[in-house]
Amino acid sequence: MKCVVCRHEDTKPGTATVTLERSGTTLVIKDVPAEVCAICGEQYVGEETTRRLLREAEEASKAGVQVDVRKFVAA
Repeated sequence: MKCVVCRHEDTKPGTATVTLERSGTTLVIKDVPAEVCAICGEQYVGEETTRRLLREAEEASKAGVQVDVRKFVAA
């Protein structure tokens, strides 16, 4: 897909670090599969991966986690 930020380059498969904040919880997830622009570095995470990340953030929030750093593990 063409990068919507810089509009100069097609994205390529890579990884991203995603930070989510919810109800006093900060969750950092590394090595998330994403499409990444080689020019500007913009990262695009797919819908199913996004749903999974949001579920993890919700679970961490319900568990009372304040700050957590995790590595993404493929399902």
